[in-house]
Amino acid sequence: MKRLKITTVLSVAGALIAALILTALPASAAAAQFTVANSWNGGYEGKFTVTNNTSAAMTSWRVQFDLPSGSTVSNSWNAQSTASGNRYTFTNVAWNGSLAAGASTSFGFIVNGSGTPTGCTIDGASCGGGGTPTTSPTSTRPSPSTSPSSSPSTSPSTSPSAPGGTPVAQHGQLRVCGVAMCDKNGNRIQLRGISSMWLNWETQPYAENLSALTWMRDNWNLQVVRAAMGVEPEGAYLSNPAKARGQVETIINNAVTAGVYVIVDWHDHVAENHRSQSVAFFTDLARRYGHLPNVIWEPYNEPLQVSWANVIKPYHQAVVTAIRQNDPDNIIVLGTPTWSQDVDVAASSPLSGTNLMYTLHFYSCTHGASLRAKADTAIRAGLALFVTEWGASHADGGLDGVVCQSEAQAWIDWMKANGISWTAWKLDVGTDTTNLLSPGAPVTGGWNNYLRGHGPFVIANMK
Repeated sequence: MKRLKITTVLSVAGALIAALILTALPASAAAAQFTVANSWNGGYEGKFTVTNNTSAAMTSWRVQFDLPSGSTVSNSWNAQSTASGNRYTFTNVAWNGSLAAGASTSFGFIVNGSGTPTGCTIDGASCGGGGTPTTSPTSTRPSPSTSPSSSPSTSPSTSPSAPGGTPVAQHGQLRVCGVAMCDKNGNRIQLRGISSMWLNWETQPYAENLSALTWMRDNWNLQVVRAAMGVEPEGAYLSNPAKARGQVETIINNAVTAGVYVIVDWHDHVAENHRSQSVAFFTDLARRYGHLPNVIWEPYNEPLQVSWANVIKPYHQAVVTAIRQNDPDNIIVLGTPTWSQDVDVAASSPLSGTNLMYTLHFYSCTHGASLRAKADTAIRAGLALFVTEWGASHADGGLDGVVCQSEAQAWIDWMKANGISWTAWKLDVGTDTTNLLSPGAPVTGGWNNYLRGHGPFVIANMK
């Protein structure tokens, strides 16, 4: 899809205003006011602001509305959502259900189509809540080269307490300690988890589903999830920034609710060509989510065979500086040359700073002892490593369906011995070795009978 500059209000503005004129329902103690935050050809980003109009605190809320035939919600953030036909229901998540008198929160969603909400209710009553409705502002689609003019969601302004017994409740704020990762108590920790598919290419929103995330936490012992936000391909961040940010923020907020860690991955192979866009993206997210102990930043997935000193390192310095202006302490994982394999090269001239780690990727049918030797060299030089992507397959992700389990086990043993955290590639359905799920896998979890490819091996080593 070509990026379009939208200079007028959506043609359906009249329908939007009509959607806010509700007559058949009593006024609620709360109001839910709808606006279009951003729009583009074929869709828009919607936002509801929920306000407590009473003198007493609210503990939860539920917003429901209809969309006309042909318009659908593709993803959402800052709320749990369900659908029945054209009727959509959004309920609060753990951190934004309690609202003091006069307080507000918001949730957002992406709509494919042009139809705006009708028949809106909050807690069963009119969304108007007795207040004065707002109209949609004139909105332009944000340029990916600049910082977004408005956030696609409202993030928690304070760090909410992680649910008891969850990984974040147990380990809290992470930091780099020598060549390892340590938790809030100073104990070395090895996180194990799963990476999403490129979010722009996933067959279903498996990575954005809160029920699926909590199921993986409780059944697979998942501690960390990686949000692999595609950047360059059609439909990814550069051509649809609002949708891509929305997907990432859904995963972040779900991780907060589930009490797990989340890696925000700028999934790019030529990020030095998109430096301004990356700086804007990470500046925005660090400002709104950098206070959370859950978040780990990954500004460059897999650089190609380009110079560490002249290309990759200057890029990292710019993005790390931008993140640190708003987030002084969360871990940042830095991509390394040759598809994040040449960690020894990065070790010869590391960045200055605290809580910096370096990316190592392997695929066991292609990469073996020689790559581990390069990694050992980096560790001896003082580098802290994080394997943010790996597979028991060839480096193409396993197009031939082959699983190289013996060499993968050698890698698992090596990572455990060195305390190196990892996320395995990838949470999706397909025939590649590294697609964890088989056809028919529900979006909400319950996947023990749907594992395929290297999936059984990965899950066995997470538990």
